[in-house]
Amino acid sequence: MDKKKGIITLLVIALALIGCVYVAIFGLDAGKTGSASNIKLGLDLAGGVSITYEVVGEENPSAEEMSDTIYKLQQRADNYSTEAQVYQEGSNRINIEIPGVSDANEILEELGSPGSLIFLDKDGNEVLTGTDVADAQAVYETNQMGNQEPVVALTLTEEGTKKFAEATEAALPNHDIIYIIYDNMIVSAPSVQDKITDGHAVINGNGWSFEEANNLASTIRIGGLSLELKELRSNVVGAQLGSDAIRTSLIAGAIGLAIIIVFMIAIYWIPGVASALALCLYTVMLVLLLNGFDMTLTLPGIAGIILSIGMAVDANVIIFARIREEIATGKTVRSAIKIGFQKAFSAIFDGNVTTLIAAAVLGWMGSGTIKGFAQTLALGIVLSMFTALVVTRLILNALYAVGFTKEKFYGRVKERKPIDFLRRKAVFFALSAVMIVAGFVFMGVNKSAIGNPLNYSLEFIGGTSTNVTFPEDMSIAELDSTVVPVIEEISNDPNVQTQKVQGSNEVIFKTRTLTVDQRQELNSALEEQFGVSKDSITAETISSVISSEMRTSAICAVLVATVLMLLYIWFRFKDIRFGASSVLALVHDVLVVLAFYAIAKVSVGNTFIACMLTIVGYSINATIVIFDRIRENLSLAGSRADLNDLVNRSVTQTLTRSIFTSLTTFITVAVLYVLGVSSIKEFALPLMVGIVCGAYSSVCLTGAMWYLMRTKLVKKAKSADQKEKRA
Repeated sequence: MDKKKGIITLLVIALALIGCVYVAIFGLDAGKTGSASNIKLGLDLAGGVSITYEVVGEENPSAEEMSDTIYKLQQRADNYSTEAQVYQEGSNRINIEIPGVSDANEILEELGSPGSLIFLDKDGNEVLTGTDVADAQAVYETNQMGNQEPVVALTLTEEGTKKFAEATEAALPNHDIIYIIYDNMIVSAPSVQDKITDGHAVINGNGWSFEEANNLASTIRIGGLSLELKELRSNVVGAQLGSDAIRTSLIAGAIGLAIIIVFMIAIYWIPGVASALALCLYTVMLVLLLNGFDMTLTLPGIAGIILSIGMAVDANVIIFARIREEIATGKTVRSAIKIGFQKAFSAIFDGNVTTLIAAAVLGWMGSGTIKGFAQTLALGIVLSMFTALVVTRLILNALYAVGFTKEKFYGRVKERKPIDFLRRKAVFFALSAVMIVAGFVFMGVNKSAIGNPLNYSLEFIGGTSTNVTFPEDMSIAELDSTVVPVIEEISNDPNVQTQKVQGSNEVIFKTRTLTVDQRQELNSALEEQFGVSKDSITAETISSVISSEMRTSAICAVLVATVLMLLYIWFRFKDIRFGASSVLALVHDVLVVLAFYAIAKVSVGNTFIACMLTIVGYSINATIVIFDRIRENLSLAGSRADLNDLVNRSVTQTLTRSIFTSLTTFITVAVLYVLGVSSIKEFALPLMVGIVCGAYSSVCLTGAMWYLMRTKLVKKAKSADQKEKRA
């Protein structure tokens, strides 16, 4: 690249950055399309629609029936937003809260009234019930004329498959009709054309539109519930958190970004300038893409984005360290830049792809907030790779072309004597064991003292929802400063959730489960201190928002993701011991952070799963960088390498990267902790512990674990071969 091209490149990138910033602030049109203000916000930030259903005909349905119905409604609510919440209220009611919408009637019309669904043959005999249908989707299918037409594809349960096979076999000779009846009304009457034995059926509409097919599919899905429901009430609820929560989080993000930029320029000089510009572009592009992909953003999501800014620096640090190493070997600056990017690519690629695998599995198998977290994580990974490998490279080459060619602008690595980490491996292993065991001990103590090993919030164990109608309208800020402290003191719950019902003075307070005495004390306090009438206070027990099915799907997703990451690392590094060491490090980090939750009694709420998954993604990145260096040094040294010296040298060579990346990420989260609201502090504090733990495990444990596996397995293999020869 010559000087002219360098100037043009810098101008184009500057204009792109300015353009992206403009769109992020003002949007593309009068409706602010593409702007940050146009991003869908979750219940905690913008409110939404709250719908309460009541079971028809059964005052006390079984726990299994309620659980199954909640799970299926959650899957349907996820079509509106991955941040939708479905939970039980009392013994026979179910609440659905959908963020980012403001028309309750429209949602009710689209969702439908969850009534009874049956399939009848021509003589009126029951063929199937709604629970025999596993899924119904509107899809396009090629007809006999070769044209695409909309149809409804049914997937039946195992029991439903057997029933339908018998019914279609009986109806086939005369192509009899099977009636689909919803709430005593015929919604479809398809004729039988084939015997269906595989549990997959198709309903044709004879010229209907895709919208009509989709409506029928929705009706069949909503009728497949274990219980029949009726709408009890629907409200538009306000944000759980005030505007101050968003403002302070954005300020924290801006401060964290500014600190990182100053840090990178101070440490890396000209490369630091390149990374600063790329990082700014990364941030605004992330905002635009969140809008473009129609993702729902919650307050933990904002925290996750701020964290991703810190993690996005990682690739730049790896690249710049490589450039300095090449300069130290006598390469010219131009060659060092080229070779630095080439050598850094494998570590960046493997680290990000490994995390991307986890995001893909979580998005595929997870539900609710897990799916939303996976989407944001995947977006951040792809975008950070692009800005690091493409944008930073363009800017750095352009800066070199315009005149920053001297070595002093880039620096060089000073030769450092390898630190003998392996000599201290027993101490590191013992320290980790103590932390993990302490966690289990405290879990046992907590179990005896409070009935649970961890300090679960209402999202995990349910609680009490108290509806209060105040004499006058109060803002969220006023409620937080006057009413919430009273409720926190009475309930002993520092994380009271507050929602306002739009168009009224009604406010919903969600807390941990209140005893009868606590309810009476709260009612008295509300009457005496705020003039609330006793008749305008109602309380109901609510179930956990994070259902057992959601927890199960999250655990299964993490296990599958772990196995796939292990296989990928094995494939890329040609040695399963690299993968095994990485997985052990992940387990170690999760257990240590879990121990922190138990010891510090940090509330385990809606952000807990996202926190743990973030730590897993962060930790695997740090480990891959070290293993990439071990792999490189191993290939250079050959079979006669001294593995002890090689591991120590590899860890030492990547130590600066480990420290700098951990420091920048820690700073962004620390600023968030200092300025954030209580719910953000609960997310930020364990993350800070996880960042430190991830740096510790990658530097002090992973290399040692790989070394022990390598040397022990080799010795065992040699011993077995010798025994065979003697035999």
